[in-house]
Amino acid sequence: MLIGVISDTHNQYERTARAIETMVQKQVKAIFHCGDLTRPKIVGSIISTGIPSYFVYGNNDDPGELSYEIEHQCGFDLGFSGMITLADRKIGMAHGDRPSLMQKIAAQEPDYLFFGHSHLATDFQQGPVHFLNPGALTRAPRWTFATLDLASGAIEWHTLDS
Repeated sequence: MLIGVISDTHNQYERTARAIETMVQKQVKAIFHCGDLTRPKIVGSIISTGIPSYFVYGNNDDPGELSYEIEHQCGFDLGFSGMITLADRKIGMAHGDRPSLMQKIAAQEPDYLFFGHSHLATDFQQGPVHFLNPGALTRAPRWTFATLDLASGAIEWHTLDS
């Protein structure tokens, strides 16, 4: 199962739409946003694809502003962190700005822990947990997101040009 992972879009609607278009073309079966959406319009651009979409809040998000949009459009609101099982893989997600949340999720030993916040694409294994930060679509040296094949573990990095 191929999934898309994106973070730190910071209300960059056009860039987010281009990233989501790539995910749609690749036929991802789920989209994970690791926080710092900042505005409901970004939520709509992701959920409007009809692809199941999972969201956590970042340090620049207002949960009161975003939660209605996520739930109203049938997205999955995981709050500030969450854990789901998809294609027999346990996936944890948090924004990454709260180390205690990251530690709490990692202690549950998910197969993957998705996070953002640093705006730097990161991929590393620590014990049984594979950590993945897809990067950011603003305030980053390169605007990046990722697709991940849950069956093989293969990650494909995607870069947007200006």
